[in-house]
Amino acid sequence: MVEGLPRREREVFEALCRLGEGGTAAVRQTLADPLSDSAVRTLLARLEAKGLVRRRAEAAGIVFAPTPRPEAIATGALQRLVDTFFAGSAVSAATALLGLRQRLDPEEIEALQRVIDEARESGQ
Repeated sequence: MVEGLPRREREVFEALCRLGEGGTAAVRQTLADPLSDSAVRTLLARLEAKGLVRRRAEAAGIVFAPTPRPEAIATGALQRLVDTFFAGSAVSAATALLGLRQRLDPEEIEALQRVIDEARESGQ
């Protein structure tokens, strides 16, 4: 559903996902190409009507949060990225991601090794 959103709605939704939750001012500040406060409110209301955003009132004002879990959205987006740009190959995508950094931290190397070991043990 997110990929079918108009560009500005998608940008606002992605900004809110990066924040986890926030008010219109926080969402505005996260946008690469900022919109007016009223435009952000309008887009958040549209996203709410589509079931992608929920709101709650707090003492400081209205706080918005994505309705779907950001992890679920990220998984779908990553799968589309792998399918589109890496012909469905997770290995090619991982290799490209690793090439973006000059050096991995020891903790990152260990985390990657654990995932590889788990995949090998489960027969994936």
